[in-house]
Amino acid sequence: MATNIPEEDVEKPSSAQGHDPYIALRFRDFRLLIIARFITSLGNQMLTFAIGWDLWLRTQNEFLLGLVGLVQVIPIILLALPAGALADRYNRKRIVMVTQSLLATCSLGLALISLLHGPIWAVFVCLFGVGLARAFNDPASSTLLPQTVPPEVFTSAATWGSSSWQMAAIVGPALAGVVVAVFNNVTGIYFFDAFAGATFLVLIALIKGRQLALSKEPITFHSLMEGLYFIRNTRVLLAAITLDLFAVLFGGAVTLLPVFATDILKVGAEGLGLLRAAPSIGAMLMALLLAHLPPFKHAGRTLLLVVAGFGLATIVFGLSRLFPLSLLMLFILGALDNVSVVIRGTLMLTRTPDEMRGRTSAVNSIFISASNELGGFESGLTGAWFGAAPAVIIGGIGTLLVVLGVAHFWPEMSALRTLDPPAETTGL
Repeated sequence: MATNIPEEDVEKPSSAQGHDPYIALRFRDFRLLIIARFITSLGNQMLTFAIGWDLWLRTQNEFLLGLVGLVQVIPIILLALPAGALADRYNRKRIVMVTQSLLATCSLGLALISLLHGPIWAVFVCLFGVGLARAFNDPASSTLLPQTVPPEVFTSAATWGSSSWQMAAIVGPALAGVVVAVFNNVTGIYFFDAFAGATFLVLIALIKGRQLALSKEPITFHSLMEGLYFIRNTRVLLAAITLDLFAVLFGGAVTLLPVFATDILKVGAEGLGLLRAAPSIGAMLMALLLAHLPPFKHAGRTLLLVVAGFGLATIVFGLSRLFPLSLLMLFILGALDNVSVVIRGTLMLTRTPDEMRGRTSAVNSIFISASNELGGFESGLTGAWFGAAPAVIIGGIGTLLVVLGVAHFWPEMSALRTLDPPAETTGL
């Protein structure tokens, strides 16, 4: 496959032999992309902190914390498939820039609501707008990474891309916690997220990128569903996505962290910042470790084991009443989750043809959003019924059951060894 990446955009490695952990970073376009994603992810992490903290203090309602995720995921579920079809037919970079502009506008709306002490329903209107923008942004945005590096660098790129996101997730909540502690409001956080979106637009505009093949077929019901058909027929992809969907759906504790910070561990806003940062610190260190380690030899078995570990760490976190132990469990959660992210992300890159990337990414974004946002709603709902700690423990047990189910119904996952592209894209 021709990469069409200009030679002047690539810094040659000092050695042609051996594993080069920094190979993806030698591409100029990729460096621009991860810097842009770091900045906007930093703003998004601070925004998530601000919304959760503000709503909890104003309402003391676990259900509303869960509703934050549900409101955002509804437009994603409804619109992701047509958005993926559009991303496979039209200029993907242009779609990303339009949707990022809408995201920045929603952040400005939240800032004005906070500044003027607007009603709670207005917050959820803006959050619905965020979900609407993400429905079209995610499928198109997923095609940017393969435009910046050749296929043989996908695993390295997925690892460093995860590192960039995790670094933002470390700094964002901690910084947001400091801002809240110092200024006692979240208005500035919303303005910063809007600024981060504008910066993202500038950096993405500088990316040259190789041209990926676009779909030439008209947008029909069949073409909308092709992403689903492709993932259904690529069994190892279906197994990996299913594992992630239900594990995070049942095992997510992040939504209820404001409750743990105030009522269970009693550590306040600064403690909440540390709690939110702990998973990302673990994930960041794991990503750096993965970048320097040789490629996976038993990728499928590794994925099953780390998700099982994720479930066990979730259970211990729910049982803990000691702040250091809770931080340690969240650290472990993040480290294990990052292994899952890198394996699943690399499989999506290596198993998907260029002209299908938008539609398969749309399906993937539905699964991810369902696991993250609906998982948050599930945590909020079970937290309102049973209490925060029992809800987290129940979720961890559910995660362990999911691992057993995936291992049973998809033996291809246990047999998966390397993440290299198969001889035929629709194999496994």
